Amino acid sequence: MNSKLKSIGDKATQVFQQNLKLTRLAKSGQIEEAIKSFNGMSSRNTVTYNSMISAYAKNGRILEARRLFDTMPFKNLVSWNTMIAGYSHNDCVAEACKLFEQMPKRDIFSYTLMITCYTRNRELEKARYLFDRMPGEKGSVCYNAMISGYAKNRRFQDAINLLNVMPYPDFVSWNAVLAGYTQNEEMGLALKFFNEMPRKDVVSWNLMVDGYVLVGDLESALEFFRRIQCPNVVSWVTMLNGYCKASRIIEATELFDQMPERNVVAWNAMIAGYVQNLQVEEAYKLFLAMPEKNSISWTTMINGYVRIGKLDEAKKLLYEMPFCSVAAQTAMMNGYVQSMKMDDAHQIFEQIRARRDVVCWNTMIAGYAQCGRMDEAMKLFHQMPRKDVVSWNIMMAGYAQNGKMHEALHIFKQMTEKNTVSWNSIISGFTQNGFYAEALEYFMLMRKEGKRPDWSTFACGLSACANLAALQVGKQLHNLLLKTAHIGDFFAGNALITTYARCGRILQARQIFDEMTTVDLISWNALIAGYASNGYGREAISLFQEMGIYGIAPDEVTFVGVLSACNHAGLIDEGLHLFKSMNKDYSIKPVAEHYACIVDLLSRAGRLVEAFELVQGMPIKANAGIWGALLGACRIHKNQELAKFAAEKLFELEPHKTSNYVLLSNINAEAGRWDEVERMRVLIKERGVLKQAGRSWIEIKNKICAFSSDDSAQPRTEEVCRILEQLTAMMRNIGLMSESTLLDCG
Repeated sequence: MNSKLKSIGDKATQVFQQNLKLTRLAKSGQIEEAIKSFNGMSSRNTVTYNSMISAYAKNGRILEARRLFDTMPFKNLVSWNTMIAGYSHNDCVAEACKLFEQMPKRDIFSYTLMITCYTRNRELEKARYLFDRMPGEKGSVCYNAMISGYAKNRRFQDAINLLNVMPYPDFVSWNAVLAGYTQNEEMGLALKFFNEMPRKDVVSWNLMVDGYVLVGDLESALEFFRRIQCPNVVSWVTMLNGYCKASRIIEATELFDQMPERNVVAWNAMIAGYVQNLQVEEAYKLFLAMPEKNSISWTTMINGYVRIGKLDEAKKLLYEMPFCSVAAQTAMMNGYVQSMKMDDAHQIFEQIRARRDVVCWNTMIAGYAQCGRMDEAMKLFHQMPRKDVVSWNIMMAGYAQNGKMHEALHIFKQMTEKNTVSWNSIISGFTQNGFYAEALEYFMLMRKEGKRPDWSTFACGLSACANLAALQVGKQLHNLLLKTAHIGDFFAGNALITTYARCGRILQARQIFDEMTTVDLISWNALIAGYASNGYGREAISLFQEMGIYGIAPDEVTFVGVLSACNHAGLIDEGLHLFKSMNKDYSIKPVAEHYACIVDLLSRAGRLVEAFELVQGMPIKANAGIWGALLGACRIHKNQELAKFAAEKLFELEPHKTSNYVLLSNINAEAGRWDEVERMRVLIKERGVLKQAGRSWIEIKNKICAFSSDDSAQPRTEEVCRILEQLTAMMRNIGLMSESTLLDCG
């Protein structure tokens, strides 16, 4: 009997120890090792199953967690709660709700899990409905879940109201409200609430430190950190993270060295700080010195080598890992994706076939999208077992970047959930592909649906206004910017400069520039380009010289702007001097756009021979812009021979562009060479050159109206055409229009 009891006891002890090992592996992210341990167990109990379900769920493998749950020989209340917690952790609200309804029995923890699940998904009314209808007495855990849900979703007054009626509020209750303030970056309200708290613990102080770190106020964070009577390891790590994220790596290192005790989180934070600041070798030294490494340690180090392009070192580390990690493999995949090595990325993707999480899928899809391989991206997208909003955004942005706006819009309309990135992707897609009116239409639609635009949205909207020269709409966006916190963003500021400049309001553009708290090279380039496009050549040169006073080094774009300014203002000597100084004084090699400016500058001044010699002696191949500038000047200065040569070059580069044929035809017509005019007509037909429909915009009562020359659907089209024909006939009769200029109408 004793031996039998001993055998049972030994077996129970063995299962207990195996369960502990399983839990430890799961917590450290070693999911593959946890699976091996689970599969190798000769005896399992309910705790074993619950631990494995939790491990699957926490690693994003919710389908495997559910399969294991369904095959359990016996389920207790903890099993049901563990599965609901897994669904909540993976934001599977509908599945959690279904399981909750099926539960044979519920406890306070079951209700708390569902309330948390709803609040995580911002479904606060459903959470409160469940909270109010809980049977029996509500515990503090349930109250705290509801208070935390309100606070995190910025419903601070509701959180405080519930706190005030709570029978026995504890530290967790008060800290839940404080966390809502700090995580939402409301540090003024957080400080006031902190001072009013009847009692504070180290968590309260840590929340204040973390809040100030979040808003970038490290001095206030340090002040609070120093006031903590007994800081714990979380206090130290929070401050350490602040220094690392602010790239104050020396102070971070000093703080790390002062720590009385370090856990793996502290080591990982310091390694991540070095990696963020691209001090990867320092990170590796620390990595080697770590007493204990977890999945995050290895993944951070692999990601560090990926960031500096050392893929071989990253791959070596990946294969040295003592356990498998989807996060580490995904980091390696991301390195291959960034280097456009899609076959290598796909090889790793195939290796983790059974363990892919949503980040892994998104990384691979994004890689194909960036390479323009949208068919392969779409194939993977359809295969994804569970898509998140990032997956949809990647596909939409991929189509937009590849000029397929019809497909991008189709994806956008299919999305059941849209975030700010979704709206920005579709609006920027329209802008990048020249659909400026549509970009503004979706900007307005975004606001109608109650979504808050960010600096990127405003930058895209203002870019559309700039391209349409829609001044009134641009002013409206400017006013909206003034009402938001984004007026200080130099991205939006730069877009405002460009908008006002392209609308001919250069004084307003300069005012925006002068009022910006921070300007960058793009700001200077935008204003220089504004002066150039409005004919203020001297002012553009003066601004260029001002850049040097402030120690701002120009780039290729700067010189395009300032040379263009010289071109428009006819400042030949100044333009030639600046062109020569590019390589001599700034070590910037001229590219085709710079040569095009100088060719145009010389050509406008009638110095066609010099312009042609410059083109002939260029170290780079002349593009269509250069030959086009020369051809345009040939018409002004009536040089038919050079025009023919430039046109032939253009026909090679742009065989289907109508305007090139029309321009050469008009040059020949003005010279009375009608046989050449007829040859152009024949050539147009032979080469199948199609005249693209012209498109214009007009701003009427703050609304952008777009018109296409071939759009018969517009109201009063026939009447407009009839009046246009009458005007054309009148112009021809009084000699304002030559027969040759009718080529592009006929």
